[in-house]
Amino acid sequence: MELRALRYFVAVADELHFGRAAERLHIAQPAVSQQIARLERELGVRLLDRSPRRVRLTAAGRRVLDAARTTLAAAGQVRLAAQQAMTTVRIGTAAGMTARLERGIDALRERAPEFDVVLVDLPVEARLTALRQGELDLALTRGVRSVPGLTVLPTWTERLFAVVSRHHPAAGRSAVGLAELADDPLRVPARDHDPPLHDAVISALRGTGRASRPGRPTGTLQDTIVEVGSEPRSWTVLPADQVAEIRSTRIRAIPLEPAITIDGSVVVAAENAGSAAECAVAAFRDQAADRPQ
Repeated sequence: MELRALRYFVAVADELHFGRAAERLHIAQPAVSQQIARLERELGVRLLDRSPRRVRLTAAGRRVLDAARTTLAAAGQVRLAAQQAMTTVRIGTAAGMTARLERGIDALRERAPEFDVVLVDLPVEARLTALRQGELDLALTRGVRSVPGLTVLPTWTERLFAVVSRHHPAAGRSAVGLAELADDPLRVPARDHDPPLHDAVISALRGTGRASRPGRPTGTLQDTIVEVGSEPRSWTVLPADQVAEIRSTRIRAIPLEPAITIDGSVVVAAENAGSAAECAVAAFRDQAADRPQ
C-alpha cells in the first residue's frame, strides 16, 4: 500500500469531490480516481459512495480515514526526523542576493554548524517548481505572495531603484519619479522569466497614470547592466540588493520617489513550514540598516 494512495484518499474525503481533491493535489483527476480504486481493491472494501452529484464516505471509509490520517502523520514525523539529520541544505536563489545569502548562511551556521549549502540559481518559476518537486529545501524569492502547495514566509523588503546610463539626463539626480522616465524605453524582465518584478514595476507605472514605453526584455543582471550602460535613453528597475552588487561605472542607480518597494520571502514546502522554516526567516530577514527609509 502506497502513502500516495492514502494522501489521495484523505484529500477526497476532506473535499468530498474528486475534482477539488485533484486541484488541491495539483494532479489530474483521473489519477486520483485510479489511486482510490486501487486502494479499494487492495483493502477489499468500498471507501466512497459515488454518484453524479455527490461523494460520501462509507462506514468502512470513515474507519480507514482515521487510520490513514494517523499513518500519514507518522510518515511525516519520519520525514521530519530525516530532514533534521540532513547535512546538505539546497537553497534556490537568483542573482543579486550575495550579501543576504552570506549573512543568512552565517546565521544558520550559528545554530547548526555542521551542514553544507548548495545554491541553485534558477528563474523564479523554475525555483518554485524545483521546491515543489523536492529538489530544493527552501527558496528565496522577490514579489511572490502565494503559491499553491508551498508556504510563503515574508522575510525582507527592498527599495526599487531606477538604473540608467551615466549619459541619461536623469543620471545626476538624487531621486527620480517613474512618470519622469516613462517616455524612455523601459527594460524589464519578460513576465514569464520574473513575473513578480515585472508586475511590480508595471503596476507602479500604472499608478502614475503614465504608460511606459516598452524596451526589449532584460536578460541576466550582468547583460542588463552592460546594455543599459550602452543605451543613453533606456532604463531599468532593480531591487536594492542587486544595486549593491553593481560595480560598473557606466550606469547610475537612482532612488525612486515616491519610494516603491518589493517584498522578499523564504518559500518552503507546506509540510516543512515549522520551526526550521522560522529559523530561515530569522536568518535571511533584513538587518536594521537594510530596511528602506
